[in-house]
Amino acid sequence: MKYYFLLLCLLLSACSSLPPTIENPPAFDLAYSYATQDPARYKNMPVRWGGVIAEVDNEQNASLVQVLSYPLNSYGRPMLDEKPQGRFVVKSTQFLDPLVYSKNSEITIAGTLTGAIDRTIGKKTMTLPLVSATTLYIWPVYTYSSYDGYYGYPYGYSYGGYGGFGGFGYYGFPRYGWRGGYYPYYGW
Repeated sequence: MKYYFLLLCLLLSACSSLPPTIENPPAFDLAYSYATQDPARYKNMPVRWGGVIAEVDNEQNASLVQVLSYPLNSYGRPMLDEKPQGRFVVKSTQFLDPLVYSKNSEITIAGTLTGAIDRTIGKKTMTLPLVSATTLYIWPVYTYSSYDGYYGYPYGYSYGGYGGFGGFGYYGFPRYGWRGGYYPYYGW
């Protein structure tokens, strides 16, 4: 029973660690499709968009992140199993390190639509919506584990008593499920 309580506490604390501007959409949530049709009409409107980073370009006074847009789920995470909507550019006054904001990372931004910007993609120049970012959130990468043990012991048995259903797997990350589950991977 105490393992279920610990698991519940971990799950609830993970959900509450999101920035409020990422977790909660603005009162008038501007859809990407409206912004691409007429960016001047929706200038200075708050947006919460997300997707996958395509490119990071650091200039002298700002960083520009080009994002392939996807619809967001209720927590603000991009739903990569849906069809991409197009691209947009995020402008930040802070330096954004290309190793942290790397290509193919999932990102959600909250900010203000400031207009449009011309960007070259391949050999084609396109006009993309430009968002001035107030909050940038990189989502952790989750990998799937096909076994549910520690040091190779299946069925939840583990060395030292730290395994079992609802216990902790490699590197102390919580495991979800029986005989396999998802846990964060941080590149160790």
